[in-house]
Amino acid sequence: MTTGTHDDTATTTTTTNGVSNPAAQTTTSTSNPAAAQTTGATTYQPAPQSQTQTQPTLTTLEGQDVEKDRQGSTSRSSSDLANDVEKQDDKQDGSQDEEHQELEQAVSKDGKINGRSKGKIAIIMLALCMAVFLAALDVTIITTALPTISEHFNSTAGYTWIGSAFLLANSASIPSWGKVSDIFGRKPMLLLANIIFLIGSLVAALANSIGMLIAARAIQGIGGGGLVILVNIVIGDLFPMRMRGAFYGVIGGVWAIASSVGPIIGGAFSQYVTWRWCFYINLPLDGLAFFILLFFLDIKTPRTPILQGLKAIDWIGSLLVVGGTLMLLFGLQYGGVSAPWDSARVLCLIIIGAFTLFLFGMWEWKAATYPIMPMGLFASVSRASTLAIVFLHGIVFISTSYYLPLYFQAVRGQSPIMSGVLVLPTAVSLAVTSIATGAFIAKTGKFLPPIYFGFFFLTLGFGLYIDIDAHSSWAKLIIYQIISGAGIGPIFQSPIIALQAHINPRDIATATATLGFVRQLATSISVVIGEVVYQNELQKKSGQIAADIGSDAANQVTGGNSGSSTEFINSLPSGQREVVRVAFADSLQPMWIMYTCFAVAGFLVMFGVRQKKLSREHEETKTGLEAEKANAVARKAEADEKKLSKAEKRGSI
Repeated sequence: MTTGTHDDTATTTTTTNGVSNPAAQTTTSTSNPAAAQTTGATTYQPAPQSQTQTQPTLTTLEGQDVEKDRQGSTSRSSSDLANDVEKQDDKQDGSQDEEHQELEQAVSKDGKINGRSKGKIAIIMLALCMAVFLAALDVTIITTALPTISEHFNSTAGYTWIGSAFLLANSASIPSWGKVSDIFGRKPMLLLANIIFLIGSLVAALANSIGMLIAARAIQGIGGGGLVILVNIVIGDLFPMRMRGAFYGVIGGVWAIASSVGPIIGGAFSQYVTWRWCFYINLPLDGLAFFILLFFLDIKTPRTPILQGLKAIDWIGSLLVVGGTLMLLFGLQYGGVSAPWDSARVLCLIIIGAFTLFLFGMWEWKAATYPIMPMGLFASVSRASTLAIVFLHGIVFISTSYYLPLYFQAVRGQSPIMSGVLVLPTAVSLAVTSIATGAFIAKTGKFLPPIYFGFFFLTLGFGLYIDIDAHSSWAKLIIYQIISGAGIGPIFQSPIIALQAHINPRDIATATATLGFVRQLATSISVVIGEVVYQNELQKKSGQIAADIGSDAANQVTGGNSGSSTEFINSLPSGQREVVRVAFADSLQPMWIMYTCFAVAGFLVMFGVRQKKLSREHEETKTGLEAEKANAVARKAEADEKKLSKAEKRGSI
């Protein structure tokens, strides 16, 4: 177990079966001859290899030597270097037998993976899965407990904020977690996220007022955002690129199960025990995860002085992204509920929030020394397409968590707990395909086929949802969910592998955090636009509904909070109830059409992602302030090279 060590020697060793990689420069690391470190990454080898002493070098985005390239030809651009690396990767692609032989290099003869026994990896993964399970569980566990909580505190105004506080804090905090883990190390920040989540859970369980509960939920959201993002980052540090898919697939399956059983568990607690157990449940489980990670997670931790580390944090960028995200999401939360969409408050929040996020992007691009979201992530077609896929997938998949339960409650008359049970086919299908996708990537090294497969079934599944009406058979509802779940699952983890395959290992934390932020932002926007579409359709039918059940009753079921009027609908006489349920089902169909269109857009965007060979060598990102300084120099060198290349091209025209 490595704790509190930090090696500043910049070295690389990339050998395959004893044959050195001609694209790599070799140096001697005096502290660890079996491990070699690139600028911002550590590459572990199964056994020590002989090395010769050279000077440390800076690497470009695709891993090429900047100094060597400048000495050879100053006219070559970064895109040319990237193409050379791609061609070299293509040449190295051999037969399936050769690929299998190379893959076995990550596993030593005694069964250890990168020096860790299978038992130790199982223990670490258990803790990581528990952390993700609880973070995902807390998003949905309170949905069925909200009426009980609201009644306990005698507060209807705080009803929606109990859930929103968690999501808002979660979304706003995600981008910063990746960068602070670069500065202070993965393990300390993962443990800190656990502590924050535990504190929030304890305060929520002991809350004696609605304000105290909302504040605790915000604290939970900050910790929960850190848990999910840092778990994905840590997996990237623990395993080679080729093996990560299997572990990401397991994490995706755990997330799906937790999100689905949350309403069932929350309803059971509030009905048979107390709603406070929705938060007490986190204490023993996350506490166990904390101690497992404390004693078993062996990732290099830099000795970054606290004061210097705090100075290195991009505080301006953090303030801009948090402020912009909160304003944008507040505007979306208020719109159509607390205030009309065309009100000054809603418009100002949305416009100023979007403009603040634009300023954040400009700051990260032009001024930030250690950016929390490097704009270079968007400079490649493959990387930009991958993030677009994540955004579109986030828009589509979250609708099943919100609007399928609405259908089951408002149209089919089911209880909140039963509606949670009825969406289990989606969860099971999602979990199975997520795990299967991870295994497929680990075996084949291909991340594009699962993305193609996913968007095909995502489009098909949501297209079938358009066919759902007030009297659709239960068999049809189950089959449609299985198909859509089969489309959702593969696109959860495949884009993470795709993005990591197209970046320098030094950017794994910021890239993973950016992906998480894009997904979270998409889900927040999706819930709002979905509600706007179905609410507008329902309003169009208000006259017809009023003619059958009366204007007062019609206003209650078609108003801004129509989704919370399911109990009132179930209390209507059978004839009137049928009219309202048919209207609800018909109003949901245009919404499913909209989500199908987003799925089609994702299907088209996915062709912008390029397949790339997945590395079979373990590359643990080097963290700490010294590594951040080296990375900043490398990024500046790359930017200068691009400017020089552009200037030369303009001069040659």
